[in-house]
Amino acid sequence: MSAKSSTNHEEKFDDNLSAVLYKIKDLRIENKKVPEPKDNEVLVRMACVGICGSDVHYYVHGRIADFIVDSPMVVGHESSGVVVKVGKDVTNLKQGDRVAIEPGVSCRTCTFCKEGSYNLCINMKFCATPPIDGNLCRYYTHAADFCHKLPDHVTLEEAALLEPLSVGMHACRRAGVHIGTTVLILGAGPIGLVTLITAKAMGANKIIITDIVDHRLKVAKELGADFVVKVNPEDNEKVLAQRIHDLLGGLPEVTIDCSGFQATIRLGLEATKSGGVMILVGMGANEVTIPLIEAACREVDIRGVFRYANDYPIALAMVASGRVNVKRLITHVYKLEDTVEAFETARTGAGNAIKVMIYCNT
Repeated sequence: MSAKSSTNHEEKFDDNLSAVLYKIKDLRIENKKVPEPKDNEVLVRMACVGICGSDVHYYVHGRIADFIVDSPMVVGHESSGVVVKVGKDVTNLKQGDRVAIEPGVSCRTCTFCKEGSYNLCINMKFCATPPIDGNLCRYYTHAADFCHKLPDHVTLEEAALLEPLSVGMHACRRAGVHIGTTVLILGAGPIGLVTLITAKAMGANKIIITDIVDHRLKVAKELGADFVVKVNPEDNEKVLAQRIHDLLGGLPEVTIDCSGFQATIRLGLEATKSGGVMILVGMGANEVTIPLIEAACREVDIRGVFRYANDYPIALAMVASGRVNVKRLITHVYKLEDTVEAFETARTGAGNAIKVMIYCNT
């Protein structure tokens, strides 16, 4: 898909093919009514939508924690497109603008929103989180102030990847990554890889990343990891921690867990330098057994990450400046009509899949 897309002023809004999840592994492609933008919204002709791990989780399990797919839901939230209609109160965008869509729309009035932590808003409406529809479709309406206009040289594929990149950005900002920081990243899936390129762009001195899949580690090396470590689920955490220390020539000041498994959290706490920071990005079981008191005695700060807040503009600026390259993450592309096949590729990891991208209007 080219960096620029033309706007058809004669466009007929009568085909809104959409990917709708009914229940576990029941994903259907069907035509829905084209929505009309409200006063503060824009209608977007969708261009690119990446498949996220949460999309796959809903597809396979039908739920994430207390969010349950109990009625048909359009999936997808890593997205970009072209504005084709604007609501009467919209002033920041016009017809023809290419945008990255920040999928979470907060209430803007609660304490969390006013303090700038709008990702914690209890009234958040987030794409493809039950019961809110996502945007893997031809046309979609979204709040104009959560649509970010793209510079001409930023592609629509890159724009769709701003969503996972913002997660990595938020993690690195929460961790306090800066020039000279030594960073351990646990997990080299899409979120681990965007965290890697973000930490690199923010000036991290040494970055080491672990995973169980050789191909992901190969890509991590291409993207700038100084060291990669192949791990196995049965590996002893103390032995692994020592291996990490030996490679780094010291202990990581920041550890970012992008896996969410008990084993990776335990490894992170074992490996992190006393007085350092452990960031939890990956979401696994609600309860895990970890050496909490030992970590507390070493003053290791444990910080959670939930999505992002005020990170989209920074992520866009980093892509626009060329400081980060997210294109390498895209390994597979599909048309909207082939969404079920795309989800199976993402689910199985077939063909060394990292990021599967769907084109909505080709």
